[in-house]
Amino acid sequence: MWTLFDHQPVNDSFGDSAVHVDFRDGRRGLLIDLGDIRALPPRKLLRLSHIFVTHTHMDHFSGFDHWLAVVLARKARVTLYGGPQFISQVEHKLRAYTWNVAPRYAVALNLEVREIGTDGLIRRARFSSSAGFQREALESTPMVQDVIHDELTFRVRARFVDHGMPCLAFALEEKAAVRVAGDRLAAMGFTTGAWLRELKHAVLTGAPGETPILVEWNDRQGAHAVTRTVDDLRPLVLDVAPGKRLGYVTDLRYTEANVQTLVELLAGVDTLYIESVFLAADEDHARRKNHLTAWQAGDIARRVGARSLVPMHHSPRYEGRGGELVAEAMAAWGGPPRRVPASADVDSGPARSSC
Repeated sequence: MWTLFDHQPVNDSFGDSAVHVDFRDGRRGLLIDLGDIRALPPRKLLRLSHIFVTHTHMDHFSGFDHWLAVVLARKARVTLYGGPQFISQVEHKLRAYTWNVAPRYAVALNLEVREIGTDGLIRRARFSSSAGFQREALESTPMVQDVIHDELTFRVRARFVDHGMPCLAFALEEKAAVRVAGDRLAAMGFTTGAWLRELKHAVLTGAPGETPILVEWNDRQGAHAVTRTVDDLRPLVLDVAPGKRLGYVTDLRYTEANVQTLVELLAGVDTLYIESVFLAADEDHARRKNHLTAWQAGDIARRVGARSLVPMHHSPRYEGRGGELVAEAMAAWGGPPRRVPASADVDSGPARSSC
């Protein structure tokens, strides 16, 4: 099945958790979390249109400066999402530098920062290099259900989980996926080519049915070209199915409230990236740190019905033992249920970014 985007972790499972999402149909990408992102080459950083930050502990936000240095004067617009106080936190980072020459950059960088509040409002502000990154307040908007970003081809949904502080969990959802029906393609006498990419994009973006598509292909008789409309080609060449869904969960306590939040956000998700910080033998330490064990991560994956599981964010105390964490998470994913403590069962303790 053809899908809208590819996704992969930025670092190995012991590095800062972050996932890069690359769109197949254009020079564009998304990034979830903004810690150590030095593994991403500049060309990928320059393609980012949106960045989603779970929370602003250093291992999830310290890469802001590196990213900014790469895109400054080379990129025109980026939107960043984060939780409470996010606008002020971005502003403080920007104010740490002197921008007296920024208004003269040939390409002005405009950052739109969107702060998701626990009150259901999305507060917005703009920072432009043309104005020395002075804060410009924009109108706030209400969050509709849990959708924080919505386009023709995909949406991003978010819910808060408890990490001793509010932390965002994200669901990235294609609105549709398309598949080439090889038998119907052959029956029409066509072969694959660049035109299929154009058609897929037209279907996914809801292009009008009369939109022309130039079908070009080669066979033993030579080169051919014919123009057909999207309506002509859609039923004969493509199957449209529900899109793929990606879940991203990191930095949370193992409580029934958190699990229920994730079930509501991520039920039936195709791929789940989830922190698996400690082994079950160190469950007491995980509780003190407000993090998950690998077993707990696998149990959450089982309860949300994840079809694929990617454990991440391992504690460095297990360096060289990553296989144990993965095995434990995978076993719990397919294993028997276990009681999840309610909030009152857990000592919340201070929130820390270290593991």
